[in-house]
Amino acid sequence: MKNLKYWIMLILASFFWAGNYTLGKAVVTQVTPLQLTFVRWLFASIFMLIIATIIEKPNWKQVFKSWPILLFLGFNGLIGYNMALYTALKYTTPVNASLVSALNPALMVAVSAVVLHERLSKLQKLGIVFSLSGVMVILTQGNLARLVSLDFNRGDLLMLIAIAVWTVYSIVGKRLKTIKPITASAAAAVLSTLVMLPVVVYQTKAPIALNTSGILSVVYIVLFPSVGSLMFWNLSVRQIGAATAGVTLNLIPVFTSLFSILMGESITLPQIIGGLMVFAGVYTTSGLLENQIAKRKKKRGEAV
Repeated sequence: MKNLKYWIMLILASFFWAGNYTLGKAVVTQVTPLQLTFVRWLFASIFMLIIATIIEKPNWKQVFKSWPILLFLGFNGLIGYNMALYTALKYTTPVNASLVSALNPALMVAVSAVVLHERLSKLQKLGIVFSLSGVMVILTQGNLARLVSLDFNRGDLLMLIAIAVWTVYSIVGKRLKTIKPITASAAAAVLSTLVMLPVVVYQTKAPIALNTSGILSVVYIVLFPSVGSLMFWNLSVRQIGAATAGVTLNLIPVFTSLFSILMGESITLPQIIGGLMVFAGVYTTSGLLENQIAKRKKKRGEAV
């Protein structure tokens, strides 16, 4: 019970991130993915700078001495990932995008094994294969003959690029141990905004025009997925650990599906089957299944 509030924070973080898929798709019909990404981090960086200053009290001069790696992280995780995500949402559904992104934890484990030489168990390898199979079901909409003709939705393929970019961001970010997490995110957001500014100015021939629902959606994206989820995630991970907290990320496709149903969209059988396969694979890859098996063996040993 002492960690209940942190679990609530993690559930809310996934809930807010799910809204980013649904509302992001609506906003990119009015502005470009680059404009949305720029506006998102322009305003979010202001809030994050304030929050980081209050909570983590960083020495900003020292922080920005690490600008090369912070810029790299911002270019990957904030610009690259969000550009790929919002562009993908122009061509695919929020449900499909969130289901493909659910592969990310398994992909991170696989890449870490190659890059960081971390050993994988047989169950983890099986989980990765199962997750990839689930994504294939989603990409082909249950028609595996599409694998032969390479007939895929471009939005789904862009989501594969998005999670690959996020994997790089996550692995590189692990090595940035000298700067606290909220501070690092705030600094990366500031640098990302500065990089995007000249490109956005060049691209934007007329003032960005959003209707009322578009403005409210952008406000949501700035306050909740960007600032709220980040705060809840970082605070909870410190308390209960990243591996355990990562399980709640599987709620993002669930919440996205609920949002989509409320907005009148239907959920297909291949999405359900593929999503369940991805979840099962991630559960196995994360080591949770092995932990459960180990606990059962230990109980049996104690019983004997």
